[in-house]
Amino acid sequence: MPARPFSVALLVLLAFPGARRLHAQFGNPPVQIPPPVRPRVLPLDDIRFLSDDRLAGRLTGSPGADTAAAYLARRFEAVGLQPAAGGWFQTFTVERDAPVAQHAHVAGLTGRNVIGVLPGRDPVLRNQAVIVGAHYDHLGLGGFGSLDPDSTGKVHNGADDNASGAAMLIEIAARLDSTPPARTVVFIAFSGEELGLLGSSFYVKHPVYPLSTTLAMINLDMVGRLRQKRLIVYGSRTAREFPALLDSLNWHAGLDLKAQGDGYGPSDQSSFYAAGLPVLHFFTDLHEDYHRTTDDWQKINVEGFEQVAGFTTGLVRALGNRPGPLTAEAATPSPLAPRTSSSAGYGAYLGTVPDMTDSPGGVRLLGVRAGSPADRAGLRGDDIITKIGDMNVPNLQAMTDVLRSHRPGDTVDIVVRRGQAVTTLRATLGARGG
Repeated sequence: MPARPFSVALLVLLAFPGARRLHAQFGNPPVQIPPPVRPRVLPLDDIRFLSDDRLAGRLTGSPGADTAAAYLARRFEAVGLQPAAGGWFQTFTVERDAPVAQHAHVAGLTGRNVIGVLPGRDPVLRNQAVIVGAHYDHLGLGGFGSLDPDSTGKVHNGADDNASGAAMLIEIAARLDSTPPARTVVFIAFSGEELGLLGSSFYVKHPVYPLSTTLAMINLDMVGRLRQKRLIVYGSRTAREFPALLDSLNWHAGLDLKAQGDGYGPSDQSSFYAAGLPVLHFFTDLHEDYHRTTDDWQKINVEGFEQVAGFTTGLVRALGNRPGPLTAEAATPSPLAPRTSSSAGYGAYLGTVPDMTDSPGGVRLLGVRAGSPADRAGLRGDDIITKIGDMNVPNLQAMTDVLRSHRPGDTVDIVVRRGQAVTTLRATLGARGG
């Protein structure tokens, strides 16, 4: 019978401190005590634990999020990582005047980034770092951010978003432990992403390794639902060497790799890109369970998870071992620059669920949130948005920029293609989380 998630977690939490300490306590004659037998915890076990109902959706500042943070610290230790100089946890306070935090009712609470370090093996290059990050917070009991109508009070487990990314941090660290790369690898499980990139923004202001000696940041957000081997990689233009490196690694992996975009986007890599670092965001695309109560561990593609983990491990190893720096492409000012906790979030809210796999001359919609401005305006799944207000919308980045340029309450005309027809709808934009 497979181990239940909390049973596995209990074994992990009880496995330390190690038996080696007995020798120091009892002295001579020396006894050769083997290292402690640590239970083999599979990535799916990690995802099951993090997305268990008893963690209540891991909303930043909640007891469930604190349990997840403690679990991740133990798992980091179990796979050979070391705590940062200040310990496993980097804490920050969710500011009380943050509009998004007020909607989620977490203003004034404490968020915890979990940081584990794999020291580099080269005496010189180990003073440089590669960051691998993933957020572990989710939507708690719904309401704020949920795409399920009438879901307030129901657990949003977030197995793919983003227990999958947090579990992949552990898996990559385990794969690198026996042969660390030349550079130091810093693994960070961020809190506060769903509230506006709070944890990653805080880390950029208080880095464990100086950003000036950090080579790149790799972000894992929603990496558990690989379909037809399609992996989307955002940020491929943030370093001149990235396209060739990704192609070279994929020659062995054989993924349907969709490398695109600059480093901005609604996930934690944006914080680092705005600070001048090359970034990549790995993503297996949206699905019908995104930000809904149905995002559960049973829907994780285990084989696909292993494929993405293998590809990402190869990338981290290549970056960690390359002899010279990357040629960073300068970040341009963007409406998607990392938000402080007192900002207004991602901008005006429309309530669409975009298809991120391609850009057919616009943004194709998978659906719209019930009761949202998009729903009230008459937008629906399979519509292709080509223009909002006076701005053309050739792709998702452009659409995000347009929404960031508007305020809640603005009324805009939205041009959409439906099959062969073109129609114009009028929407009154709302506030995210309102």
